[in-house]
Amino acid sequence: MNAKIDSGTPPNKKHINMKQKKESIVNRLTCATLEGVNAQVIEVEATFTKGLPGFSVVGLASSDIQEAKERTKSALLTNNFVFPPLKITINLSPSDLKKSGTHLDLAMALLIAMHKTVIEEEGLFVFGELGLDGKVKTSSMLFPLVLSLKEQGLIKRAIVPKEAISYLSHISGVDFIAVDTLDEAIALLKSKNFKANVQAFSYEAESFTIKEIPYYFERKYESDFIDVKGQSVAKRASLIAAAGMHNFLMEGNPGCGKSMIAKRIKDILPPLYEEEILSIAKHQFLDGVTPNFSALRPIRSPHHTATSASVFGGGSSMAKIGEVALAHKGILFFDELPHFSKAVLEALREPLQDKKVHIARVNAKIEYEADIMFVAAQNPCPCGNLLSKIKSCRCSEVEIKRYQNKLSDPFLDRIDLFVVMQEVNSTDKGDISSAQMHREVLKAFKMQKRRSQSRLNGKLTEEEIENYCILDGDANKIMENAIQKFGLSHRSIASVKKIGRTIADLNAHEKIEKSDLLEALSYRRR
Repeated sequence: MNAKIDSGTPPNKKHINMKQKKESIVNRLTCATLEGVNAQVIEVEATFTKGLPGFSVVGLASSDIQEAKERTKSALLTNNFVFPPLKITINLSPSDLKKSGTHLDLAMALLIAMHKTVIEEEGLFVFGELGLDGKVKTSSMLFPLVLSLKEQGLIKRAIVPKEAISYLSHISGVDFIAVDTLDEAIALLKSKNFKANVQAFSYEAESFTIKEIPYYFERKYESDFIDVKGQSVAKRASLIAAAGMHNFLMEGNPGCGKSMIAKRIKDILPPLYEEEILSIAKHQFLDGVTPNFSALRPIRSPHHTATSASVFGGGSSMAKIGEVALAHKGILFFDELPHFSKAVLEALREPLQDKKVHIARVNAKIEYEADIMFVAAQNPCPCGNLLSKIKSCRCSEVEIKRYQNKLSDPFLDRIDLFVVMQEVNSTDKGDISSAQMHREVLKAFKMQKRRSQSRLNGKLTEEEIENYCILDGDANKIMENAIQKFGLSHRSIASVKKIGRTIADLNAHEKIEKSDLLEALSYRRR
């Protein structure tokens, strides 16, 4: 009964064929979406899992991204790609951020095409809309996206459509790899040859360099100041306004040349540096217009019947850009100023002060840059003949007062220069051309930049006014007397100093002298 029981020997592990667990590849590519006017980085991920064959996109994707599934399928099939019998899931991370735009097509298609290959390239952005034949196309969001990413320091290189290079090449500091078809993009990822194949853009405009920063300008005078007869005071005021980008209001009888002067100021404005040219172009893209990237500042002149939404931007579902933001770095011209609605005029106070437009809606809260020069023209009364020595005014005192009361003191306090236009005379002649005035503006601009001013005189902050708007002894006494005599507000004092600084620059004075300040005070609102 003491039989020995053989429990057996353990099997040799070498003879057991254990199926190695195969790790699934999760590839990622980087893209972006616009949230308001700022770009947010998006990580596009793709997985292929067992299950009923299908294709889904998750991560709060808008309808245009959901439609990308059909474009992606067609583009891959026409390029001889065979879809595996697996469930394809594309995730757009972070998942709590709403995404929109057709520029995500290329990233999604590349992840599907490269599902058996590990993509290890980090910091490479991929943008492009796909045609059904696999052609890589551009989209209206592409320029604002890339520019915003560059301004945030988030992008160094990117695969982009070849047809977008005409405007993307203006953005310096980013290596662009241009592709024309989906096949090209796939071959690029396989070869891992991520070298830029686009040359940086060089501006054709005239330029000069101050403290290693190039400034660009153009001598294009579509309409000339030489055509404006007489009005020497108004032309001098417009020169000062242009040189410092000061807000400017002209009052005068109908036909005296207010609109003529306003439309000619745009040709004599100060030069632009590269970031300003790109910022103007960004706003034009947001408006659906392809810019020409010229070194000319924009001018916008909405009609007085324009709604508040069209002037400032808005919309129920998405807050679109308005006239004020489209005038960024340029002129916003209001002709017949008192005829604009009270709501528009009062709402304009914030952009004039903060240089930004805030739009708050249920679905969107957007902030647009609006660093503008405000120019306005108005008649002295409803019939326009109040200041005339020849024609008699037909308005009653009540009508005149009601007309003038449409402009509140807080609104008028934000305007630097006020000019009452002279009546037209048959003997008046043109005495100065736009070319001459532009030379004066350039001279004043160089003085401002050599003082290391980041802003032009009309846009100086309180701290910068103390640093740059320095009065000499006589000018300081005149300023003190003016404050007591006219009861100037703090904003009015700052305005007079800024105008005095621009006049001093035009006169090549290091400090604001007596003559500069007296002229500045002459442009005060009476």
